[in-house]
Amino acid sequence: MFNNYIMPEITFNLSEDFIPLSSLLKALNIVSSGGQAKIMIDDGMVQVNGVTEYQKRKKIRKGDTVLISNEKIWIV
Repeated sequence: MFNNYIMPEITFNLSEDFIPLSSLLKALNIVSSGGQAKIMIDDGMVQVNGVTEYQKRKKIRKGDTVLISNEKIWIV
């Protein structure tokens, strides 16, 4: 049997050189506070470019992809 689940994708237009990972999660309303972002990141629930990321201030740049809660975020 094939899995027909399609992962939701979001495109985030970055206007600066980078955005901290926790700020990205807040900007997209994935979390409502920096504290929630920190917990999700500390718990290993966020991947950047296919690798689990534990740095809440990780610089996210154009070309990066972020995966959280089965949503893929493209940074453009």
